[in-house]
Amino acid sequence: MTTTAAHPRFAEALHDLGLDQLHTRVRRFPEATRTAAEAAAAIGCELSQICKSLIFAADGVPVLVLMDGSSRVDVELVRRELGVAKVTRAAADVVRETTGYAIGGVPPFGHRTRTRVLADRNLLAHDVVWAAAGNPHVVFPIAPRDLVEHADATLVDVRERTA
Repeated sequence: MTTTAAHPRFAEALHDLGLDQLHTRVRRFPEATRTAAEAAAAIGCELSQICKSLIFAADGVPVLVLMDGSSRVDVELVRRELGVAKVTRAAADVVRETTGYAIGGVPPFGHRTRTRVLADRNLLAHDVVWAAAGNPHVVFPIAPRDLVEHADATLVDVRERTA
């Protein structure tokens, strides 16, 4: 693990949000941290301490959902929360076009376009969560409440419940 600069757009977002201190906490791993399981293994944290940044299409409009790494998004709950007819996972090209990042490296903020953001309340169960910093090898730690604030997210309950 080495310290490295985040993706340039994400680094700019950190600066714009007054989070310059996070630059020194960004970590790069030689192995990809594209999935929550890969990231948790590389960092040495619980799977639920990973913050996934997932783009969905809500009636065709991109929306970002921030979810802990051990949970899945219930698209029906997202649909109800947004008051739309249909919610689906966004295609890879839509993710890149909307955020400016490839799947596996999408950070919770610093996107190419302004997108509505929902953050699952379960993220608040931790003192620190880890999120992608613009590419599949780079992550950063942040307090969940700070994450929600800086992502301009609405706290919701959209986690899939297990039987």
